[in-house]
Amino acid sequence: MDKRPLIGIMVTTRNSRKRMLALCQRYQNQNLRLFAFTPADIRWKMQRIIGLSLKNGKVTQRLYPFPQVVYNRCFNKVSMTIQRLEKIIGINKCFNTINHFNKWDLYNQLQQSRLSQYVPRTCQYNEVNISELLEINNLVFIKPIYGSKGASVYRIERQENEDIHISLHSLAPRIICRKNESIQEKLDELLENKIFLVQQGIQMSPLDLQHFDIRVLVQKGNVGHWMITNITCRVAYERYFNTSMCERVYEVAAILSRLYSSEKVNEILQSLNEISITAAQEAESLMGTLGELSVDFVLDKQSKLWIIELNGMPQKNIYKDLKGFKLKDLYRRPMEYAYHLTQS
Repeated sequence: MDKRPLIGIMVTTRNSRKRMLALCQRYQNQNLRLFAFTPADIRWKMQRIIGLSLKNGKVTQRLYPFPQVVYNRCFNKVSMTIQRLEKIIGINKCFNTINHFNKWDLYNQLQQSRLSQYVPRTCQYNEVNISELLEINNLVFIKPIYGSKGASVYRIERQENEDIHISLHSLAPRIICRKNESIQEKLDELLENKIFLVQQGIQMSPLDLQHFDIRVLVQKGNVGHWMITNITCRVAYERYFNTSMCERVYEVAAILSRLYSSEKVNEILQSLNEISITAAQEAESLMGTLGELSVDFVLDKQSKLWIIELNGMPQKNIYKDLKGFKLKDLYRRPMEYAYHLTQS
């Protein structure tokens, strides 16, 4: 009888089972038995799951018993399937419980924590007057309460002549609202009654006139503690503010060393480590058991760090062109954490 721990990798579609399984299998070093499945593959009454496994490069599909641990790779807002699974395999045996984060809930969680000084002021769009906000701060961002990759994130900036520029992805305005026109009416039409947040705009420290952000990838490993896997800078195309559509990804030190002294760079790196670990802990206390996430920062013109966003299912393909980065860590750490959960 095979006594190796059985780990299930839950993905959204059957087409993605083989790819995710192959990556986890290739880089895992815990001698685990792995299979991939979708929520639709679960046969609740039989207490079996139709799963895909790999052995010597060959793909096999068959019925599996419920695994000891589930690594959730479905981009989900609610945890109903996870809750049903945990009734069978045990509490906290599924990780990445919710990984499509509600930005408003997360903002309130961070605002009430010791990280509040790093969080830009945020409010719900339907509860504020944009014109009044722009009188206080001439730059705001409007973003969906659920969103990723910079989709539908609008940059709203009041100009010196009191015109207001509304931009999407690019700094070039998509809409110009003259000072005698109603910005609220234009935005209401643009946002179509969907749920959006308004975030205080941070005037970012530029890099040769290009915008950049800092992404910290935080994961758990074989002892179950949060640790930093990688810190990168995403540099946007010239005249763009959306770093998700980035021109290039760099190791963070390569960018920071162009802007600051080595002493300042070390100070920023230490802060990034400490803040990101705490942010991961706060997110987990709100969302349920997590094994990985990323924290996105910007630096303002006074070199202060601001948390712009947390992502519950960070893009892993941004690291593939990063020189010297060990891609295996991205996929090995969740498997190490899965093994840890089988032992607890």
